[in-house]
Formats: sequence, C-alpha cells, structure tokens
Amino acid sequence: MASVIFPVLLTATMLDMQGIIHNPYFGFVLYMVLGPLFILSLVLIFAGLFFFKGKEGVGYFTYEYLKEQFSAPERFIRVRKLIVICTALSVINIAIIVLISYEGYHFMESEDFCGGICHTAMAPEHTAYLNSPHSSVRCVECHIGPGAQWFIKSKISGARQLVAVALGNFSRPIATPIHGLRPARETCEECHRPELFHGEKLYIKDKYLPDEQNTNVQTVLLMKVGSGGYRGSKANGIHWHVAPENKITYKHQDKGRLEISEVTLAKPNGTMVDFKAPGADEAEEAKETGHQERIMDCLDCHNRPTHIYLSPNEALDLKLNHGDIPLELPYIKKQGLAVISKDYKSSEEAKNNIATELRAWYLQNYPDVVKNNMELLDKAIAGVQAAYAENVFPEMNINWNTYTNFLGHKNDSGCFRCHDESHETSSGETISQDCDKCHIILAEDEPAPEVLKTLRGSNN
Repeated sequence: MASVIFPVLLTATMLDMQGIIHNPYFGFVLYMVLGPLFILSLVLIFAGLFFFKGKEGVGYFTYEYLKEQFSAPERFIRVRKLIVICTALSVINIAIIVLISYEGYHFMESEDFCGGICHTAMAPEHTAYLNSPHSSVRCVECHIGPGAQWFIKSKISGARQLVAVALGNFSRPIATPIHGLRPARETCEECHRPELFHGEKLYIKDKYLPDEQNTNVQTVLLMKVGSGGYRGSKANGIHWHVAPENKITYKHQDKGRLEISEVTLAKPNGTMVDFKAPGADEAEEAKETGHQERIMDCLDCHNRPTHIYLSPNEALDLKLNHGDIPLELPYIKKQGLAVISKDYKSSEEAKNNIATELRAWYLQNYPDVVKNNMELLDKAIAGVQAAYAENVFPEMNINWNTYTNFLGHKNDSGCFRCHDESHETSSGETISQDCDKCHIILAEDEPAPEVLKTLRGSNN
C-alpha cells in the first residue's frame, strides 16, 4: 500500500505546493485521507516485521534474525547494505511525513478548509467573510489566535463540529453569539491596538431612494472614535468603553445578549456603580431568567466584524453604489427591494424568481428597456441576485433578520441595549442616550450635502 500511495502523495503534494490545483476537496483528500493512509501503511510494515517473525521475507529486524546475521561474518556485508537501504528509506519517509504534516497544518488553518469543506454549514459565513473588511485575514487569526492552548481547544471543538456536519445534525442557522470564544483582547487587539484609537472619523453613508431616478442621498456623520486612554491620553469617545481603568460588566437575560438587565462600572478609585433595568432585581430574585455576567469587550459592539449580513436596503444600496446595479434603470431600487424581500424555499428558486419578476415588470412598464437595452436589465438582475445571494441562505434558514448587528443602533439594538435612559442607579443616574457623545450628524439623507462640498472645496 505504501508503494502505491507514496508516488501519488508526493506528486499531489508538489502540485498543491505549486498552487497548480486550487480546490479545497483536493487538499482534504491529500492531507486528511492520503497522508494518514501513508503513515498507517508504514506502521503496518513495521508491525509485520516485528510481529510476524519466522515467515519468509517478513521476519527482518527481529532479534533472532539480527543476532544470526551479525554473528556470521560472511553475512555482515549484506546486513550493512540492508541497514543503509532501510535508513535511506526511513529518512525519505520521515521527510515525506514532515512535509505533509507541515502542509496539512497550513491547509487546516486556511480559509479554504474552514469555508470550503463544510460547504452547506459554512457557506453563509464564508460568503460573508469574502465580502468583509477582513477577507484578507485568515479565519484562525480571529477564531484561534496565537499559542498552543487555543490551538488544541480549537481542534477538539473542530472534531466535534466535523462529526456534526457528517451526521447532518448541526444548527440551522448557526447559533450566535459563540460561547467560549477567545477573548477579543487576545485576538482583535493583535492588530487593532487600543493605543492607536484616536480622534474623529468622517463617515459617509450612501443611500438610494425607491423613486424613478433611484436618487442618491447621503448621510454624513462625524464619528467620535476616541481612545481607550492609552499612553497617557484621557479615555474619550466611543472607545472609552475599552479603557483599562473602566472595567464594565453586564448581565444579560437571553443567549443573544439583547436584553441587558444590569450594567456595572468599576471606577479607578474602586467604587462600583450599578445601572439596573426596570424589574431587574425582581427577575433575578425570582430566578425567572438565567442572568449571565460578562466583561464587556470589543465583540459586545463589533459582534459581526467579519460575518456581516446586510439589510435588504443596505445590500441594494451597496450594489448601486459600486455600479453592480445600473442607476439609470428606472425604479430598480424599488423593484429590487420588492423581489428580494420575498421568502423563497431555496437559493435557486430565489435566483430564478428574481430574474423572472424583474423581466416581467420591465416588459410591462418599460418595454423600451427590454427591447433596446437588455444588457442593462441583465446587469441589474445579476446585481439584485447577488445582493440576495450574499445575505440570505434559505438552506440554512438565514433570512434578512436572522442575525443582529450591534454596531450602531438599528432596530433599538446595539447601543440602545444599555444607552436607553432606563438603566438607572439607586441615586437616579442613568446611562445617557445623548447621540452627540458618539457622533455628530452633519447631514442626513440629503442629495449632495453642502457639508461635503465645503470639505471637498467644491461648489459643484
């Protein structure tokens, strides 16, 4: 078996190292099937040599055989040749094992392995990852991080998940938040260093209205990113929450961390300030809910830094802004929104229905577009289909509202879980809901805002 696997394994490894074949299943067969089989075949060879002694051609290297060979001078030359051959083969085998172990390790750390092998289960997360700001960062750098301890933990957890995928009994959709995830300070802050958070950031959000012209409007915000107060600077702005002198813990009543019952701030002087939601004490005393305590970190606001799922409006606005959906097509924002907001049983059904319904609508209302500019309509259809396919996965029961993004305050979530003016101390102090503490609105849903003309030094 080893003689058959060896040339196949060596050739396949060279092809993979050269990047000639780029397919996750090729890597899986190579490193997860052929590699272990090759090692098993070597183990069987040595097992045969030692445990089936006395049989012709198999009993080499048993104690009796070696004693006989070394005792007879005329046979010593033959034994020496045999030792040289076995040593050379052992060196080659060890080199191959080291090579496939090294390449196999890197394959299991790759995004192809994470997102490509478990196709159905991880397709939504992998798709969102590829469209995210972190698409050039390997999955393991955030999910595992450096060090042997979390590497071992991840492989143990991964083995359990692999069994679940093989048996088809994994959660649909994948439940979040992921409990037991490595603390963000040990992963996120490897790149996003708190001491580099500073100042304000100008944020421009493009939207498109559902009118005939698909009118572009813009919201301009001055985001007070601020600093965690490192290197002698005073903690300020949004990242005041991560200042080392401000230890914030909170209790949540649900697994999704949407219902915050109590927030505790530990000040530098050692005093503790408790902000409680109405009815928090009664609920905890009655043990109606399992209040879980957590130390606030990056992921309590940036809970979807990579696997970002957009709303229907956001998905279409992004495609319109990037030119994937042509703006000159009348009412494409409105009609696109209508077709992607429907429920579909499968991704294939969604793709077909989106194309059929958009073509039918434009044929009825704008026949000249269908007759004279079909390429424009086809491009728009492809863009609308992509907006749906990148955010909705019926096979995994993921729709537009499955996952909540805590960044900001959409649908009364995010910031407003705590900053709602209802979390109150015993003295009546509340957690402020003053918007200006985090951002200043310079323009809101305006076509060609004046503030941008001023900042760009243009009146056009």
